[in-house]
Amino acid sequence: MLRRRDVVGESTVGIAKCPSGIDGLDEITGGGLPRGRPTLLCGNAGCGKTLLSAEFLVRGATRYNEPGVFVTFEETATELADNVASLGFDLNGLSRSRKLYIDHVQIERGEIEEAGEFDLDGLFVRLGHAIDSLGAKRVALDTLESLFSSLPNETIVRAELRRLFRWLKEKDVTAIITAERGDGATLTRQGLEEYVSDCVILLDHRVTDQISTRRLRIVKYRGSLHGTNEYPFLIDDLGIAIVPITSIGLSYEASSDRVSSGLSALDAMLDGHGFYRGSSILISGTGGTGKTSLAALFGDAACRRRERVLYFAFEESPSQICRNMQSIGLDLHRRAKSGLLKFHAARATSFGLETHLATMHRLVDQFTPAAVIFDPISSLTSAGTMSDVYSAVMRLLDYVKSRQITVLCTSLGQRDASVEPTQTGIASLTDTWILVKNVEANGERSRQMCVLKSRGMAHSHESRGFEIASNGICVH
Repeated sequence: MLRRRDVVGESTVGIAKCPSGIDGLDEITGGGLPRGRPTLLCGNAGCGKTLLSAEFLVRGATRYNEPGVFVTFEETATELADNVASLGFDLNGLSRSRKLYIDHVQIERGEIEEAGEFDLDGLFVRLGHAIDSLGAKRVALDTLESLFSSLPNETIVRAELRRLFRWLKEKDVTAIITAERGDGATLTRQGLEEYVSDCVILLDHRVTDQISTRRLRIVKYRGSLHGTNEYPFLIDDLGIAIVPITSIGLSYEASSDRVSSGLSALDAMLDGHGFYRGSSILISGTGGTGKTSLAALFGDAACRRRERVLYFAFEESPSQICRNMQSIGLDLHRRAKSGLLKFHAARATSFGLETHLATMHRLVDQFTPAAVIFDPISSLTSAGTMSDVYSAVMRLLDYVKSRQITVLCTSLGQRDASVEPTQTGIASLTDTWILVKNVEANGERSRQMCVLKSRGMAHSHESRGFEIASNGICVH
């Protein structure tokens, strides 16, 4: 578990840090990579080593005015630029402005075997010239296997590896060196890089139940406190986002401000003033009881206060939600067009739980909403086990509440239950729990709502009947 002093903005006592500029990485490393030292980045093919290395250089050049040198032994400069362009990285533009230098070094196995000897003097001269001419502060070497694959002599490999890492330290550059994952007990193919590196980062891309998830772990970090857990990370059109979700604790502030539920009769049931700002609300019930309608009223009320709302939909498209809510007098399409309401719709089965969390974190960071809606959060049960879902929702609620964001979740209840459980079992985590249900009497079905709990306020204990009509929801 991360300690509070590991987060960004709270310096740690130890070695100098070089901020990576990669979302989440600086938090779990306590400020960035070791400045002036090499970092080993290892993992299997397709886990994101090259992309992370490229983003490290791009963020350094664009955010921190630190030029970088990228030495690639596999891809040409053109291929590398084309591959990372999908992330919005303009390597060619950075090269023209002399903030980045890309050097493709082609290793010919036949020439090495014919000469019978090999050392890195040529690479040192080439790399040293690039560093000096550019005034580079950051370096990426991708990958070590291509550099040493032609050498059958393990003694030479080990000697040259040590010399490479020592030379990079002497040049006082912050370096990322990528390596393929080892087959046995070692993290890498050679088994030596992980010992001579000051920082070792392991990337992993695994598939469970046909759902893939990328994860990152700091294996070691000399001279610095760091997070030691596995952290999910996401690669999208903005680059890499790492989710340090296990760093969230129970130290966030509780607001005394109140916000409307969007329904005056429900506000009256909540001590007359509605929900606490920054609290978590659960609306549970079986299908057709009005959960989404209540969630939409809450979101519309926030938009009327000129507050931003982020709406995560797991079962319906944004267009369908907007069309359906028109039947109760809500124009959510107009709210979305104004920029106050943002929808993100995705099936729960599209990704693993950790990827969903990474996506949610990134969208919350980008949109900075005052309120978040998850409709329905119970859909996540199809993406993992009950214990995994409970853990994921707990971390998610802690994250948004730590930012004073009011979060409302709808959840599908179990029709044949003798009490009022939810599919996710998260009722104990939420501050306010509202149950909506259908009641059959005299051959008619009617809807009822009641506040099962609302922490910190004297709420109503009545079950109130309500109707969903063309002008909204009417509570009896």
